[in-house]
Amino acid sequence: MAPISFGRSISFPLSPARSKPRTAAPCHVRSISLPCRSHPLLSHLHSHIAAVRSWLVQDYSSVSAGLAHIHALHAAFAELLLLPDAQYTLRHATAAADRLLHAFLLLADAHQSFQEAVLALRQDVAEARAAIRRGDAARLASAVRSQRRAEKELSRLASTVSAGAAAKHARLGLGASAEETEMAGALMEAASASAAASAAVFSAAASMTSAAASSCKKTPAFAGSCKKAASETVEKLEELERCIDECDSSCHKVLRSIVHTRVALLNIQTPTI
Repeated sequence: MAPISFGRSISFPLSPARSKPRTAAPCHVRSISLPCRSHPLLSHLHSHIAAVRSWLVQDYSSVSAGLAHIHALHAAFAELLLLPDAQYTLRHATAAADRLLHAFLLLADAHQSFQEAVLALRQDVAEARAAIRRGDAARLASAVRSQRRAEKELSRLASTVSAGAAAKHARLGLGASAEETEMAGALMEAASASAAASAAVFSAAASMTSAAASSCKKTPAFAGSCKKAASETVEKLEELERCIDECDSSCHKVLRSIVHTRVALLNIQTPTI
């Protein structure tokens, strides 16, 4: 009886039908390697991407919640960039690295403009409330015009960032490994999710600003004879003011995280000697 022998292998056959009996002559068999386990930080990033996508589907009306999700996503992104594997991938996948740099430049500009719009909007809300309290129709009309300008700016920012979120991922070269492809794909997906969430935040802020401005515009005609209209307008303004207060510190945190991430990406592409 012939002795039984066991051949060692580090991969599985591509298809059971292509395998040969032991008595057949030796031949080369195509195979695929077992996938390696993803790094915990990569899984951590995927979980934050999923959380952002879930927030976009379920309820994207809360500006402060959206900013919190974006900040958490950027924190996970920054942690992943510390890994040698992520740095190696970005140094060799120049197209993906360039796309990420452009995406975070777009986000930085958008969130800088958003922060400026929010600060200006705070003053507009204060002006509108003072005008209603004093019955100053001209002052209220001026505040409404300012709110309309802020609404248009926020809507413009949402449209600009939405276009960036819809951009296709850069393809890696043919020599890229499965691990490199997975890493680059996760980073690009995180940038896309951040852009989509940012667009939703800007849109939500624009909608609240529009509602407050519309209510203010109707107030002068009824302020003298109908206190209910003035009361409803004040409620809209207070809602907008609460939104501004809630996202005040978050705006700064998100902008800072975007700038730090872009600096990290630049350092990875041009490491210091």
